[in-house]
Amino acid sequence: MEKKYEKKYEVRGHVLTYQMPKEVDHHVAQQLCRELDMLVEAFAVQELELDFEKTEFMDSSGIGVVIGRSKTMQFRGGKFSASHLSRRVSMIFQSAGLQKIVEVKEA
Repeated sequence: MEKKYEKKYEVRGHVLTYQMPKEVDHHVAQQLCRELDMLVEAFAVQELELDFEKTEFMDSSGIGVVIGRSKTMQFRGGKFSASHLSRRVSMIFQSAGLQKIVEVKEA
């Protein structure tokens, strides 16, 4: 059976929206960081939005991904946000204090 391709990101103007995976853990964190950094650079975006709509699990590696991309966008003078946080991911954001450094967009 052929696997259906899912688009991971969309660029509109200077905004990159990236669809985060179902699980954001140490297995995907390094690749995710490299991919996000490459996309931000390649498209010269001024805003990065991480869409957590499909994310069901996130560990400390995922928190590191968020903090690192926040610093990247801050260094570039851009904006950084997160959207579609499930209750579980929202609790992780609150516990880690991420809402202090990341604009959380309500659905």
